[in-house]
Amino acid sequence: MDEHRPDTAFGFTGTWREYAPIAFTNLLLTIVTLGIYRFWAKARTRTYLWSHTRFIDDPLEWAGTGLELFKGAATVIAVLIVPYFLIGMLNQYLILHKQLAAVAAVSLAMFGGLYYLIGIARFRALRYRLARTYWRGIRGGSDDEGFDYGWQYLWRQAVGTFALGLLIPWSLVTLWNRRWSAMSFGPYEFAAEARVEGLMGRFLLCYLAPFAGLFAAMAVFIPFGALGAFARGGGSAISISIVIGGILAVIAFYFVFGLVLMGFYAKYFRHVVAGTRLDGLDFAFSARTMDWIKLLAGDALLLVLTLGLGIVFLDYRHWSFFIRHMDARGTIDVDAMTQSETPAPRQGEGLLDALDLGAF
Repeated sequence: MDEHRPDTAFGFTGTWREYAPIAFTNLLLTIVTLGIYRFWAKARTRTYLWSHTRFIDDPLEWAGTGLELFKGAATVIAVLIVPYFLIGMLNQYLILHKQLAAVAAVSLAMFGGLYYLIGIARFRALRYRLARTYWRGIRGGSDDEGFDYGWQYLWRQAVGTFALGLLIPWSLVTLWNRRWSAMSFGPYEFAAEARVEGLMGRFLLCYLAPFAGLFAAMAVFIPFGALGAFARGGGSAISISIVIGGILAVIAFYFVFGLVLMGFYAKYFRHVVAGTRLDGLDFAFSARTMDWIKLLAGDALLLVLTLGLGIVFLDYRHWSFFIRHMDARGTIDVDAMTQSETPAPRQGEGLLDALDLGAF
């Protein structure tokens, strides 16, 4: 589908038919190389998606390489997996010697360290993607290494969660602001000033989600239980009806719970994007809850109908969805844009890629 819309700042001109040879070649080479090619596959995918994305009538360009992404993964092994393996062995030693207080301290430190590293990973992944994204020969980036953001991520997530979860919207919004306000594109710095006001009403519905999900589950399970009780087929019929009812009840619970969470996230993302600007440009994201539901339902249907093979098209679907709903209003002095002087990272997402977390 051609997503080129001249009335919007962003547009996507790629088609799934054009992308299919890249997707299936990437899949084949990844299988043949036992997964090693996945880094080069991701670089090829981004090269295609970026080149078919326009911003103010000019296409983007992806300058990242598979080798950079591979180096990022190797860094994860060096600075995370090996140390955490050794810490795990230390915990086993302490457990054998019944040093439970020491085990608790080490486990807490390990958990906190992981959150700190995730914060750095989110920051550096965004910095890397901006540094490797070119528009009219200009790229983005950041002078910040992300170490302070790691601490910000750790304590803000902790406060948001431990305050009965009520400060989660505050932690999400403030972390978005800090992350994007440290970024730039060319000579212009991003300014993220989203506020938490307007999100709490939608978030409070998340507190009701478990009860709503439980109600939906019981509404499904009870009729099946009654059907089994009055079944004439004996114990086996009762067991089958109860099992079916139980499975459908679980599905109903997570379906309702997921809908409520998706409703909050849809509003959150529109909210924080609207609070972000670059020089004279104000950004906007138009996707609402039903748009996200259609995207995820389409993903699930694609995977089911293709027996999982359709996973190679998910990056394409998600990027086109993002660009289709992204827009910018305002003015920017293109002639005054100069090349960014921020350092260009020499390795890719690393930990963020390993944990399959999004940079945005």
